[in-house]
Amino acid sequence: MTWQSNGKATIARTERGLTISGTRITLYDIMDYLKAQYPPKFIRGLFNLTDEQINVALAYIKANRAEVEAEYQVVLKQCEELREYYEKRNHHLIARLAKKPPKPGMEAAWEKLQRQKATHQAQRESRA
Repeated sequence: MTWQSNGKATIARTERGLTISGTRITLYDIMDYLKAQYPPKFIRGLFNLTDEQINVALAYIKANRAEVEAEYQVVLKQCEELREYYEKRNHHLIARLAKKPPKPGMEAAWEKLQRQKATHQAQRESRA
């Protein structure tokens, strides 16, 4: 299945899902940023898309909103299941690495990383 506007850029269903032709970028990647209310120009630049590619992607999402949203929710669920699986599978390794002290000279970067991790964890917990 392909869908195109007036030019070469198309939306194709691949093994990765709905994808912008000529790229590995899925519409679900775009949806992450649309949900966060990023402007199309930013999204275009972030993924190094042409105007035509971003316009085709946005037009497809708009024209097929219910279908894309349903698939996006499935993708989010699969990502969360994978994250939980690998977190559980690697919890011993993660715990061991977390106990290691930072390399000499990296203390400031380590502290910044720990603050960012705490902020991220608090955000995840507030969503649950």
